[in-house]
Amino acid sequence: MAGVLTRPAPLAGTPAGSSPRSFGARLRGASWGRLVILLLLAAYVLGPLAAAAWFVVYTPALHRFSLAPFGQMFGAAGFLTSVRMTFYLALITIVLEFVLLVPAMLAIRLYLPKLRPVLESISMVPLIVSPVALVAGVSTVMGWGLNDQGSWLYQLDADLQNQTLPLILPLVYALLVLPFAFRALDAGLRTVDLKTLVEASRSLGANWLITLYRVILPNLRTGLLSAAVLTLALVFGEYTVSSILGFEPFSVWIVQDGQGDGQLPIAVSLLSLLLSWAVLFVISFVGGRSRHTKSESS
Repeated sequence: MAGVLTRPAPLAGTPAGSSPRSFGARLRGASWGRLVILLLLAAYVLGPLAAAAWFVVYTPALHRFSLAPFGQMFGAAGFLTSVRMTFYLALITIVLEFVLLVPAMLAIRLYLPKLRPVLESISMVPLIVSPVALVAGVSTVMGWGLNDQGSWLYQLDADLQNQTLPLILPLVYALLVLPFAFRALDAGLRTVDLKTLVEASRSLGANWLITLYRVILPNLRTGLLSAAVLTLALVFGEYTVSSILGFEPFSVWIVQDGQGDGQLPIAVSLLSLLLSWAVLFVISFVGGRSRHTKSESS
């Protein structure tokens, strides 16, 4: 009948006598459950970090707190040298990774979409191959020119194994980080209508270099930054390859030079972890701002 208000029927699975207050109570109960899960997860993740920080700043024998280990790391022998070398290796690895992946993924995205599963399968191979087996193969290849002194192959081996900046490591690191960089770039490409952007840029008279620099790369900024951070984290944390090949980057320095002092390597690890979190926060902030700008412009 017109003009008569009827009470809405209860939702499926809701008892007939239940009230909105009881439904809100159930919602509050669910939120408390999520809060408990988050607290347990935070305790699981932050608990070991808090214990490590306590071990660094507190000396039981003296019964006092001190931040001296964080200051001692900058004066430790080999610290700045290992950090500098690892940073250069990370930059070279990032450039090499982008030079290999970005053109291949753009070509597949634009012209050869059927080959995407092939490239994805190839990028997953480093997850299957053991780093020790990979290093054994690299060592065998690097030994080819050692018996022919004076040749270009011998000089190439010497340059690749230079202790100051071993260029062989970025070649290996680029393979190890390939699955993670591929996923990060692929996620960035999925959020962009690449064909429309390229066709619009080309129709306005831009060549491929301008299209890549001013159209494609700015829209892939978040994916590129994510891949760069993952590469940086892997290079700074990788130990097996560099240790077997006989080089001393940051991760190897922590193990070798930290054997006599237990607090120093833990302080260095905590500081590197905090810096990694800061970089991730900056990337998420930049990515959020870029998505917000895109939504406002659209």
